Amino acid sequence: MKYITSVILFLVITTMYAQTITVLERDTQEPISGVLIYAAKKNKTVTSNLSGRANLEVFSASEALFFQALGYKILKLRKADITKANNLVYLQPKLEGLDQVLISASKFEQRKRDIPQTIVNINAGDIAFDNPQTSADLLESSGNVYIQKSQLGGGSPIIRGFSANRLLITVDGVRMNNAIFRGGNLQNVISVDPFTIQNTEITIGAGGVAYGSDAIGGVMSFYTKKPNFAQNDTLQFSANAVVRYATANQEKTGHLDLNFGLKKWAFLSSVSYTDFDDLRMGRHGPDDYLRPEYVVTENGEDVIVQNNEPRVQKPTGYDQINLLQKVRYQPENDLNFDLGLFYTSTSKYPRYDRLIRSRNNELLAAEWNYGPQGWFMANLQITKTNANRQFYDKVQTTVAYQNFQESRFDRDFQSAIRNSREEAVNAYSMNLDFEKQLTQQHYLFYGLEYVYNGIHSEGETENIETNVTLPAVSRYPDGSSWQSIAAYASYKFKPSENFVLQTGLRYNHILIDADFTENNLFLNLPFDKTEIDTGALTGTAGISWSPNDMLQWRLNGSTAFRAPNIDDVGKIFDSEPGSVVVPNQNLKPEYAYGGELGLRLNFNEFLRFDMATYYTYLDNALVRRDFSLNGETQIEYDAELSTVQAVQNASEAKIYGFEVGMEAHFTEDLRLTSQYNVIGGKEQDENGMEVPARHVVPYFGNVHLIWKHTDVKADAFLEFNNELSFSQLSPSETAKDYLYASNANGNPYAASWYTLNLRTQYQISNTARISATLENITDQRYQTYSSGIAAPGRNLILALLYSF
Repeated sequence: MKYITSVILFLVITTMYAQTITVLERDTQEPISGVLIYAAKKNKTVTSNLSGRANLEVFSASEALFFQALGYKILKLRKADITKANNLVYLQPKLEGLDQVLISASKFEQRKRDIPQTIVNINAGDIAFDNPQTSADLLESSGNVYIQKSQLGGGSPIIRGFSANRLLITVDGVRMNNAIFRGGNLQNVISVDPFTIQNTEITIGAGGVAYGSDAIGGVMSFYTKKPNFAQNDTLQFSANAVVRYATANQEKTGHLDLNFGLKKWAFLSSVSYTDFDDLRMGRHGPDDYLRPEYVVTENGEDVIVQNNEPRVQKPTGYDQINLLQKVRYQPENDLNFDLGLFYTSTSKYPRYDRLIRSRNNELLAAEWNYGPQGWFMANLQITKTNANRQFYDKVQTTVAYQNFQESRFDRDFQSAIRNSREEAVNAYSMNLDFEKQLTQQHYLFYGLEYVYNGIHSEGETENIETNVTLPAVSRYPDGSSWQSIAAYASYKFKPSENFVLQTGLRYNHILIDADFTENNLFLNLPFDKTEIDTGALTGTAGISWSPNDMLQWRLNGSTAFRAPNIDDVGKIFDSEPGSVVVPNQNLKPEYAYGGELGLRLNFNEFLRFDMATYYTYLDNALVRRDFSLNGETQIEYDAELSTVQAVQNASEAKIYGFEVGMEAHFTEDLRLTSQYNVIGGKEQDENGMEVPARHVVPYFGNVHLIWKHTDVKADAFLEFNNELSFSQLSPSETAKDYLYASNANGNPYAASWYTLNLRTQYQISNTARISATLENITDQRYQTYSSGIAAPGRNLILALLYSF
């Protein structure tokens, strides 16, 4: 009897397990939650869970089932056929993706068709296939973001002519921008580990209402992976391991992530380590980019040595480690607690563009290194849905702490004095975000934000011959603080599926407190303390109108701002040889006023065009200009007589452009995509004359031919840049002629370039996948605009992923 009971129990359990299926996206192999599964009469329905799983025991074996989800084509399958296919169901994304759910525009989920702005989404499948070395490379793969690099350990995004602290970076909804984000190029984005990113949403254009200061040109929102819960009372374990190698910089990367899931608790641990050697440039291109010589220190003496391999950029190598720990607790279906702990650290890495500078044909620097760049974040997010309260239906509370570590070490050629400056920022933030559906047609999003940044900064000089260390002027006023207090509200009116109106307002109040007492021991500033108390009101209004399935119009107008930060108010540094930037206490916010008109055309799920034209006017622009200190226009800084400069509200800029994307599906397996960006802009110089704007990049674009069949995927693609002539370069760029090729008259210009590339992926089994990419097949030698380092030459990248 016991034997019979055991057999029956075994058969029942086996039958129940056999009727549990998993719904996956066809291209990415990622699970799809919220899939509605129903029979023809719709009298029985099932929905897939967060892991894409659903139990089909309510349906008979002969029934035909329909699978329906937002953003995917409806699929019809017989239940018996699903069993034969190992209980796996694959859904195909719709071409135009208007039902795709996005977050970044309002901080809450909305369909793409409801958002009047241009938003680019890069999902986990795209990231896994692109296999980027850094998150800067990930952004570049979108085709809408331009990346500048001053060194291998870097990557400064440029969107629609805006860069650095005029763009906002968020990680899981927390702003990464801090009080020392500068107007020059930034490399903080590489702190985000691409292996941990679930999806990235890039808001093209202003995002001031939802995110406040800095979101003038766009918002780059990184959403990292969440732990997966178990579907029953037993522990669910899964893991992924990746190894990768690249030839151009001898990259060696290893990654491991582990997921432990229970019914209400889930844990995700991740570690990634990357080691880069010196980067090799291409064979065919301007000789101006070659590295014929470099400085080494032998027996305590600096000497210039000839580079036996001038295409190898010495020194550029560094290494980086990324750690992530996620904890998720779901006591109820409508209540979630998400804790994320992030830690990233690099080795010291050379700032290559400073090491190639010369005077009278002699290299200027013996050393110029960024010290280890460190970033830590602890982020707790509590989300309550289905609240049905009087003032909100959904509320999300986010509390975060971040610590940023930066340092700089430089020494002139054959000098005994090494200058070092170290900075740390402790950033605290709290956000309360609410969503309320007032009626079937009216929606309200609103919230509060508080941000506090405390800055530590110190400077010293070291005599490397005597080992004597002395205090020196720090880069920022030590102990200074920056605070932001804000409230926002956004309203959505949706009278029909075809028309949406969205509008919103945000008020930000900024407080800055900077004490220059210590730095006045070295600089005779006319003040000891700076306090800034200012506010900014921004707004947006836009419509999305889809008169039919083929056509969608988007029209959006917005204002955005950037408040002065500690970098603007209190920075002291050498901007270029012979110039020094000093503090300026008379600053106020800069404002941007912009408009965008977009058109999306969808021809019967076969061909899609996505176009937009835009214009932005930047008023009271914060720019670096010549300045006087106590009536003096020159002072001695780091033992060099230098022209005095300061950040000032001294300019205005006009940025305009046009962008178009195309996607064509020739068959279910073969598609063609392309993106092209045209950007122009002018700004005022010191004499009030219009000159080319600094961060207006060359016209750029790409073309991808993608083929996927069963377990194989291949992408043959072209990337290209137009030329920027000498007359098209901004004055600040022509002054950095060491970054550029020289034309026939000896003047700097940004040369045009293209690369041919091939990326492939093969799914060896359910648990193993291999990818191989051959970049820059024709071995072109080129630099992206304003970059101090040449891009990789021919580069073979091999990667192996194993899941268990």
